[in-house]
Amino acid sequence: MNALVQKLSEGQHPVEVSLRPARTVKALQESLERGYVLVKFTGTRGGTELGVPLDRERSDLSGADFEQERGRVRIVGDLTLDYVKVRCIADIELPSLQGNGKLEPLPE
Repeated sequence: MNALVQKLSEGQHPVEVSLRPARTVKALQESLERGYVLVKFTGTRGGTELGVPLDRERSDLSGADFEQERGRVRIVGDLTLDYVKVRCIADIELPSLQGNGKLEPLPE
């Protein structure tokens, strides 16, 4: 396993949601509806931005009140980082759009 995957698999790390053109709760809601979210691990050199396809069964959006812009969401999705299959798990607070996350290596 490479060093980046190893690092992000150990413990929790600061993350934020990358949204374009603006970082808003509404933009996050739209991204979740499309089923694809950009999650950035901010504690790596330059940050590591991952495109996470939303696993609707494992993710939890029930704690979010998008109208009042409060609560939290859990974003879960499987992807490949540097040729390693991983599961990204990120807990994001509204309205800061920041939180904690980690990677879990998946069996080959």
